[in-house]
Amino acid sequence: MSKKIEYFQKPNLPLIVWFVAMILTHILPYGQLNFAASLIAFGSLFTWAWLEIFDGDNNFRRVLGVLVLVFIIVNRL
Repeated sequence: MSKKIEYFQKPNLPLIVWFVAMILTHILPYGQLNFAASLIAFGSLFTWAWLEIFDGDNNFRRVLGVLVLVFIIVNRL
């Protein structure tokens, strides 16, 4: 049995939400709406990374989830 390794797949909902929220952070002026879009972007990318760590299809995706999670937490500090 060979295991199929996928490195690219259709983006799931947390990635789509992150992408839209990131676009909004660049469009909206600084203020409450920009801050809300930034929080939504962080939360959705955090959710995506968490799901990849624990439900990823293969080790590559799990490691990618860990790397993204560490990057966004360090970047937020």
